[in-house]
Amino acid sequence: MMIRADPAVRGATQLQADDRDEMIDAVVELLTQVLARNGLSTDDLISVVFTSTSDLTVEFPAAAARTLGIGDVPLLCAQELQIAGAMPRVVRLMAHVECARPRSQIQHVYLRGAEVLRQDLAQ
Repeated sequence: MMIRADPAVRGATQLQADDRDEMIDAVVELLTQVLARNGLSTDDLISVVFTSTSDLTVEFPAAAARTLGIGDVPLLCAQELQIAGAMPRVVRLMAHVECARPRSQIQHVYLRGAEVLRQDLAQ
């Protein structure tokens, strides 16, 4: 009997500029990689929480994610804490998913320079 877990997958990406097209591309790339590296589809998403740094103002990360056709998945955006010296122009996500993988086998995804945020998790 397979026991299903409902783990969370973390990820982040850094934008080069506060640009709407880049926001869409970066968020789509991040969410697509989260799904692909964990053998998931959009049907496995329970919900996704996005945060972005305060210097990103041109688009909601959730609106960018909606371009993948996930209209029935609850998405939430929030602003990241403003900490002195923090990396600029970063979008983070925490996706709650349905999958059979144990938490120890979840692959967290850090892209476009955001790998330095969590070198212990970045693949």
